[in-house]
Amino acid sequence: MFPINDSAGILFILAGNAALWFFLEKHTKWKVFHFFPPLIFIYLIPGILSNTGVLPLKDPTYSWMRHNLLPAFLVLLLLDVDVRGASRVMGRGLLVMFAGTLGVVIGGPIAFALVKGFLSEGAWKGFGALAGSWIGGTGNMAAVGGGLETSSKHFGLAIIADHAIYLVWLPLLLYSKSLAPWFHRMTGASQEHLDKLKQAAEELVVDKGRPEMWHILLLLALAFGATFLANTIAPLLPVVKPVLGKSTYTILLVTTFGLILSQSPARKIPGSHILSMAMVYLFVARMGATASIQGLAGEALPFVAGAFVWILIHGAFLLLAAKLLHADVHTTAIASAANIGGAASAPVVAAYHDERLVPVSILMALMGYAVGNYAAFATAWLCSLIA
Repeated sequence: MFPINDSAGILFILAGNAALWFFLEKHTKWKVFHFFPPLIFIYLIPGILSNTGVLPLKDPTYSWMRHNLLPAFLVLLLLDVDVRGASRVMGRGLLVMFAGTLGVVIGGPIAFALVKGFLSEGAWKGFGALAGSWIGGTGNMAAVGGGLETSSKHFGLAIIADHAIYLVWLPLLLYSKSLAPWFHRMTGASQEHLDKLKQAAEELVVDKGRPEMWHILLLLALAFGATFLANTIAPLLPVVKPVLGKSTYTILLVTTFGLILSQSPARKIPGSHILSMAMVYLFVARMGATASIQGLAGEALPFVAGAFVWILIHGAFLLLAAKLLHADVHTTAIASAANIGGAASAPVVAAYHDERLVPVSILMALMGYAVGNYAAFATAWLCSLIA
């Protein structure tokens, strides 16, 4: 098959692939979807296509989606946010998420100690950059990498490891939903807690009626208007190292705009949920298409192996926190996604586990942005001691 390098062709493949799997799930009733939800195929198929040359791994279309589609769907998702209700729903979830963050900080130097003999000098800086991504997001990864003066080689290894782990970790977070009975017996999550979670989450959902054409246009205007405003203001704000840069400002600004709009009549506009979720799944397809599995040889192999050990330590901290706090599987999975995937992935995992938890998952992810750089520099410092 010839390579597709046209923006319209790329968007056709990404959107068509996403629509196909939801169509098959609804109309075929195949049992395979009980174990492997459409989201997994929506993510993996573009990755296969891009790594075999059908789709490009890098393209301006992907950059446009990152800079415009992500903040736009964040605005739409936040239209339904009830901050007080979100705190009631995910109160203990924040503690679970911070336990996952601690797992990243402690797991980094442990994993690095196991593989440092196979890595070149300065590889600890790559671990620091990867910690930025796993605690906060891509913006934190770039900020920490720059602050540590990480070489392009080690920064590239961090990117490879980030994508390689995510190809495995995201499906596990999705699959965990099917483990709910076992998980709740293990953690002692009570039915009373689950009922309260469901009741509190339902209070965040309001039936706004059937959307009309002008509703969709108005929602798009609000979403891209807020994105345009954030993209315009962010470069004008002072850079305060190591935390505040253009990317962080943009996310914080669109979050603020979305929360402000959620307190206005815009909250009553029908169709925001359907439109935002369609944009989320399109963005997931974009994430898959940009996940390179090439270059996993030589020094990349021990680096990725260390990252796998690292993510298991993160998972162990999550399970321990869930056990101590009697947390449910949905809260725990979203907490991990808020750490490892950030604002782009937490809503995806939340939508699969329970769509009513999408707004609070975004707020959890933003907490990761706030602490990401500090915790990542601490991780890098611990790795430097090992080095």
